[in-house]
Amino acid sequence: MNKPKPDDRRDNVERIQSNIDNTIRNYRETKDAIKLAENEKQRLELEQKNKRREHALKGMRREIREEAIDRKNNYK
Repeated sequence: MNKPKPDDRRDNVERIQSNIDNTIRNYRETKDAIKLAENEKQRLELEQKNKRREHALKGMRREIREEAIDRKNNYK
């Protein structure tokens, strides 16, 4: 019988920060692509992607704060 892996949260802050960094990089690259968009449909699709990224960043920033507090409190 397979046992589930224990919950190891020690690297969550770093993992979330890496996700934030990647999302910000993609956001900036997409902003540049919007300026070069060939047509309105493509521009709108790219803008919608960045809106979703903005929303995701808010959630990731909230999550990283919570994880940092939990880490400081030794995950109690």
